[in-house]
Amino acid sequence: MPELNWATVVNWLITHGILILIIVVVGAVLWFALNKSLPPIVRRSVARTKYKESKEGLEKRTNTLISIFKGMGRVLIIIVAIMMILDEVGVAVAPVLAGFGIAGVAIGFGAQYLIRDLIAGIFIILENQYRVGDVVRVADIGGLVEEITLRKTVLRDLDGIVHHVPNGEIKTASNFTRHFSRVNLNVSVGYGTDLDHAISVINRIGQELARDENWRDRIIKPPKVERIDNLGDSGIDIKILGDVKPIQQWAVMGELRLRLKKAFDAEGIEIPWPHTKVYFGNPLPGFPEKKD
Repeated sequence: MPELNWATVVNWLITHGILILIIVVVGAVLWFALNKSLPPIVRRSVARTKYKESKEGLEKRTNTLISIFKGMGRVLIIIVAIMMILDEVGVAVAPVLAGFGIAGVAIGFGAQYLIRDLIAGIFIILENQYRVGDVVRVADIGGLVEEITLRKTVLRDLDGIVHHVPNGEIKTASNFTRHFSRVNLNVSVGYGTDLDHAISVINRIGQELARDENWRDRIIKPPKVERIDNLGDSGIDIKILGDVKPIQQWAVMGELRLRLKKAFDAEGIEIPWPHTKVYFGNPLPGFPEKKD
């Protein structure tokens, strides 16, 4: 082992330290270049695809891909830089890599779940099943997609709870906000209601909502009556459908309910509720009184 003195330290810094500094600088430059060049490249590539997406949908896919590629690029830069630095400080890289290979074989049965997650993540991204910003249901969990990696999907539900779902656990992915969303609403009216009048009022409110300057940009197809959906125990259910911009269905349905309630009150249209009529020995309406 060579004697450690100032000359030895200076010589090592000249022969190895400068190279290590160059490796760090090159890694930093590549990191900076990745952050600057990747977004426009991905945007141009997504813009040339044949996906029939809205502007918002293309932006979601672009942001998702940028996030994933940045993560992969940073990991690759860090690993290569560390390996090169280890080689400069005298650590044999080949045995280290061989050790990783042996360890990989040793934990192979556990790693199969990781490999499954990575493969599932690749297909989720390639098939554009969902993007960051979409509302989805995966593995029986519904929420807003906050992050997608090759290994997992991160969801935040309405209670604010964050769920980390391994991609390999996802058998079915239901996207509530792909291309467009739908108003799907049932409104009940009493059996004594003139249905033609009620349908006319509902369609009018849907048209007024679609023309409102605060709501028209969210609505693609005005909500209107689709059919009489059910003859229930207490009332008649009327099905209302309409198309809106992605993720806007809940806001539009809330405003539609508010306006329908006010319109029904003004028009004298009854919104039924469960109730029971009790007769104490009196003849029922429409039936003759029974005589002894």
